[in-house]
Amino acid sequence: MKHMLLLLSLFAVQAAAQGTALLDLALEPPVINTQPGPKYDAEKRPGNMIIGIDRTPKGRLWAAWVGNGDSPNGFFMLASSEDDGKTWSKPRVVIDPQDGELNGVKYERRALVGNLWADPLGRLWCFFDQSLGYFDGRCGDWYIRCDDPDAAEPQWSAPVRFADGCTLNKPTVLSNGDWLLPVSLWTRDRMHGPGVDKEAFKDLDVIRMANVFASSDQGKTWTRRGGVAFPRTDFDEHMIVERKDGSLWMLARTKDGISESTSADKGATWSEAQVSSIQNPSARFFLRRLASGKLLLVKNGPVTARLPRRSNLKAFLSGDDGKTGARACSLMIVPRFRIRMAFRHPMATSTSSMTGTATRMRRSCM
Repeated sequence: MKHMLLLLSLFAVQAAAQGTALLDLALEPPVINTQPGPKYDAEKRPGNMIIGIDRTPKGRLWAAWVGNGDSPNGFFMLASSEDDGKTWSKPRVVIDPQDGELNGVKYERRALVGNLWADPLGRLWCFFDQSLGYFDGRCGDWYIRCDDPDAAEPQWSAPVRFADGCTLNKPTVLSNGDWLLPVSLWTRDRMHGPGVDKEAFKDLDVIRMANVFASSDQGKTWTRRGGVAFPRTDFDEHMIVERKDGSLWMLARTKDGISESTSADKGATWSEAQVSSIQNPSARFFLRRLASGKLLLVKNGPVTARLPRRSNLKAFLSGDDGKTGARACSLMIVPRFRIRMAFRHPMATSTSSMTGTATRMRRSCM
């Protein structure tokens, strides 16, 4: 009996070690491929999903999207445009975590969530996640950075993992100089895929929410500052703006559409989450402050209407920080915006022109 118990204990230890080794494959830095071959050409990709877009100091557009769509086989691609999005390069950067087999167990790794951000210093950041399977319960938030994104041959830093979770939307620069980054750690019901242990990472359950990470040193370090656990969350996909009175306003995607919370201490603590009067399907939306000082909101349909599906994308401006816009509909529709296939995953970037600030949104540029 003692020998049997010993054998069972050894098997349990080995199984635990195997599971840990498998899950920790998501901690290995992925290869940053800056010379992707023809296997990543458009005609060979079965599907795309928009990630983000931003503009460099000299006007080059960079766009990021996911090949293979919303799946455990997703991978990141980046391309650029020199003519304001009329034409695009072939993929210039690919982040494609490789699948494999460990001790007879097959596994998949993917990069699925992220964004592009041109920081105040003119550097371009690419935030991306890496997970085993579709979601392994921990995932991992990574970035690479290009300090001269207008160069003929841009050079990218080595990938850095700085948090558990993923970042879908851009950082916000506060009036005190801090950078705030939305980082979501998804709920456990999203866990699935080859090699995923649905009982893993229960120690992280306390921060399964719309987290806020902060940097006070221009991105050298990132630390968790606070977060909001939105009831009926649906990936969070949260965005943060700083209002003119210094308070922060967070909007997030939930099964009820959009929910919101506010913070009076730069993101350390947040008010109780509530359903916003800004209505939307459970879908990605966009909220950002423009150089003019107005807030830009992009969503499906009128401000106070929840459409049955993702359609009829509209852009609105608010000059009063959205305080009355959500209730009294003071937000103005922006008819001059040209929207190309931007009905599912809106993302925007701004540029100065003779007529002021223009914003262009593209669901898929490639």
